[in-house]
Amino acid sequence: MPQFRSLPVTDALALELLTEYFSYRAETFPTPSGYVTTFPSEEQFTEPQGVFVVVEPDGNDTDTDSGASGASGGALGCGGIRQLAPGRFEVKHLWVRPEGRGAGLGRQLLGELERRARVWGATELVLDTNESLAAAGGLYRSSGFEPCAPYNDNPNATTWYLKPLV
Repeated sequence: MPQFRSLPVTDALALELLTEYFSYRAETFPTPSGYVTTFPSEEQFTEPQGVFVVVEPDGNDTDTDSGASGASGGALGCGGIRQLAPGRFEVKHLWVRPEGRGAGLGRQLLGELERRARVWGATELVLDTNESLAAAGGLYRSSGFEPCAPYNDNPNATTWYLKPLV
Protein backbone atom coordinates (compact mmCIF):
# COMPACT_ATOMS: atom_id res chain seq x y z
CA MET A 1 0.00 0.00 0.00
CA PRO A 2 1.32 3.45 -0.80
CA GLN A 3 1.77 6.03 1.91
CA PHE A 4 0.15 9.47 1.71
CA ARG A 5 2.00 12.38 3.29
CA SER A 6 0.77 15.97 3.61
CA LEU A 7 3.18 18.71 2.55
CA PRO A 8 2.97 22.47 2.08
CA VAL A 9 2.70 23.26 -1.64
CA THR A 10 5.86 25.35 -1.15
CA ASP A 11 7.92 22.35 0.00
CA ALA A 12 10.77 21.39 -2.36
CA LEU A 13 9.22 17.97 -3.09
CA ALA A 14 5.80 19.47 -3.78
CA LEU A 15 7.36 22.03 -6.13
CA GLU A 16 9.34 19.30 -7.90
CA LEU A 17 6.23 17.21 -8.52
CA LEU A 18 4.11 20.20 -9.54
CA THR A 19 6.82 21.37 -11.95
CA GLU A 20 6.88 17.91 -13.56
CA TYR A 21 3.08 17.92 -13.80
CA PHE A 22 2.93 21.40 -15.35
CA SER A 23 5.79 20.60 -17.75
CA TYR A 24 4.06 17.43 -18.91
CA ARG A 25 0.78 19.31 -19.44
CA ALA A 26 2.52 22.10 -21.36
CA GLU A 27 4.27 19.55 -23.63
CA THR A 28 1.09 17.59 -24.35
CA PHE A 29 -1.53 20.34 -24.37
CA PRO A 30 -3.67 20.08 -27.52
CA THR A 31 -4.58 23.72 -28.24
CA PRO A 32 -2.42 26.36 -29.92
CA SER A 33 -3.03 28.87 -27.14
CA GLY A 34 -0.97 26.64 -24.87
CA TYR A 35 -1.23 25.48 -21.31
CA VAL A 36 -1.58 28.16 -18.63
CA THR A 37 0.53 27.28 -15.59
CA THR A 38 -0.69 28.46 -12.20
CA PHE A 39 1.16 27.19 -9.15
CA PRO A 40 -1.17 26.70 -6.16
CA SER A 41 -1.10 29.15 -3.29
CA GLU A 42 -0.18 27.83 0.12
CA GLU A 43 -3.22 29.24 1.94
CA GLN A 44 -5.61 27.28 -0.29
CA PHE A 45 -3.94 24.00 0.63
CA THR A 46 -3.54 24.47 4.38
CA GLU A 47 -5.68 22.31 6.66
CA PRO A 48 -8.64 22.36 7.10
CA GLN A 49 -9.28 24.53 4.01
CA GLY A 50 -7.26 22.10 1.96
CA VAL A 51 -4.31 19.76 1.80
CA PHE A 52 -1.58 18.78 -0.63
CA VAL A 53 -0.52 15.13 -0.51
CA VAL A 54 2.38 13.16 -1.98
CA VAL A 55 2.24 9.44 -2.70
CA GLU A 56 5.23 7.41 -1.58
CA PRO A 57 5.90 3.69 -1.78
CA ASP A 58 5.19 1.58 1.27
CA GLY A 59 8.08 1.68 3.74
CA ASN A 60 8.49 -2.07 3.17
CA ASP A 61 9.18 -1.52 -0.53
CA THR A 62 12.89 -2.00 -1.10
CA ASP A 63 12.89 0.09 -4.30
CA THR A 64 12.19 3.50 -2.78
CA ASP A 65 14.08 5.53 -5.37
CA SER A 66 12.13 4.27 -8.43
CA GLY A 67 14.74 5.92 -10.63
CA ALA A 68 13.66 9.42 -9.64
CA SER A 69 16.16 12.09 -8.79
CA GLY A 70 16.39 15.20 -6.68
CA ALA A 71 14.34 15.76 -3.53
CA SER A 72 11.78 13.15 -4.59
CA GLY A 73 12.90 10.35 -2.25
CA GLY A 74 10.84 7.95 -4.37
CA ALA A 75 7.63 10.01 -4.43
CA LEU A 76 5.32 8.60 -7.08
CA GLY A 77 2.72 11.33 -7.36
CA CYS A 78 0.75 14.13 -5.78
CA GLY A 79 -2.61 15.81 -5.56
CA GLY A 80 -4.59 18.18 -3.45
CA ILE A 81 -8.00 19.35 -2.39
CA ARG A 82 -9.14 22.83 -1.50
CA GLN A 83 -12.40 24.14 -0.14
CA LEU A 84 -14.34 26.32 -2.58
CA ALA A 85 -17.45 26.81 -0.41
CA PRO A 86 -18.92 25.15 2.67
CA GLY A 87 -19.27 21.48 1.77
CA ARG A 88 -17.64 21.86 -1.68
CA PHE A 89 -14.03 20.80 -2.22
CA GLU A 90 -12.07 20.77 -5.46
CA VAL A 91 -9.54 18.11 -6.48
CA LYS A 92 -6.41 19.72 -7.98
CA HIS A 93 -3.12 18.66 -9.56
CA LEU A 94 -3.63 14.89 -9.48
CA TRP A 95 -0.37 13.56 -10.93
CA VAL A 96 1.28 10.14 -10.99
CA ARG A 97 4.80 9.88 -12.34
CA PRO A 98 5.25 7.53 -15.33
CA GLU A 99 7.05 4.95 -13.18
CA GLY A 100 4.05 4.77 -10.84
CA ARG A 101 1.35 4.41 -13.48
CA GLY A 102 -0.63 1.24 -14.05
CA ALA A 103 -0.66 0.22 -10.39
CA GLY A 104 -3.86 1.99 -9.34
CA LEU A 105 -2.05 4.85 -7.57
CA GLY A 106 -4.22 7.53 -9.18
CA ARG A 107 -7.38 5.83 -7.92
CA GLN A 108 -5.89 5.35 -4.46
CA LEU A 109 -4.77 8.99 -4.32
CA LEU A 110 -8.19 10.20 -5.45
CA GLY A 111 -9.76 8.01 -2.73
CA GLU A 112 -7.42 9.45 -0.10
CA LEU A 113 -8.29 13.01 -1.11
CA GLU A 114 -11.99 12.17 -0.98
CA ARG A 115 -11.56 10.61 2.48
CA ARG A 116 -9.86 13.76 3.78
CA ALA A 117 -12.53 16.00 2.25
CA ARG A 118 -15.26 13.96 3.96
CA VAL A 119 -13.50 14.38 7.32
CA TRP A 120 -13.76 18.16 6.83
CA GLY A 121 -17.48 17.98 6.04
CA ALA A 122 -17.44 17.86 2.25
CA THR A 123 -20.77 17.01 0.67
CA GLU A 124 -19.43 17.16 -2.87
CA LEU A 125 -16.19 17.10 -4.81
CA VAL A 126 -15.61 18.92 -8.07
CA LEU A 127 -12.73 18.94 -10.52
CA ASP A 128 -11.89 20.12 -13.97
CA THR A 129 -9.80 18.46 -16.64
CA ASN A 130 -9.00 18.57 -20.31
CA GLU A 131 -10.55 16.02 -22.66
CA SER A 132 -7.04 15.22 -23.95
CA LEU A 133 -6.41 13.45 -20.63
CA ALA A 134 -8.49 10.42 -21.55
CA ALA A 135 -7.15 8.17 -18.77
CA ALA A 136 -7.89 10.84 -16.16
CA GLY A 137 -11.43 11.27 -17.47
CA GLY A 138 -11.92 7.51 -17.27
CA LEU A 139 -10.64 7.45 -13.71
CA TYR A 140 -12.96 10.25 -12.64
CA ARG A 141 -16.04 8.71 -14.27
CA SER A 142 -15.32 5.24 -12.86
CA SER A 143 -14.85 6.84 -9.41
CA GLY A 144 -18.36 8.28 -9.39
CA PHE A 145 -17.76 11.72 -10.90
CA GLU A 146 -20.31 12.94 -13.45
CA PRO A 147 -19.98 15.77 -15.97
CA CYS A 148 -21.38 19.06 -14.70
CA ALA A 149 -21.65 22.68 -15.78
CA PRO A 150 -18.40 24.68 -15.58
CA TYR A 151 -17.87 26.03 -12.06
CA ASN A 152 -14.74 28.07 -12.88
CA ASP A 153 -13.04 29.79 -15.79
CA ASN A 154 -9.95 27.57 -15.99
CA PRO A 155 -8.54 28.18 -19.50
CA ASN A 156 -7.02 24.67 -19.53
CA ALA A 157 -10.29 22.86 -18.83
CA THR A 158 -12.74 21.42 -21.32
CA THR A 159 -14.68 19.17 -18.93
CA TRP A 160 -15.94 19.70 -15.38
CA TYR A 161 -17.00 16.93 -12.99
CA LEU A 162 -18.97 16.66 -9.75
CA LYS A 163 -19.31 13.84 -7.24
CA PRO A 164 -21.94 14.06 -4.49
CA LEU A 165 -20.65 12.65 -1.19
CA VAL A 166 -23.81 11.27 0.39
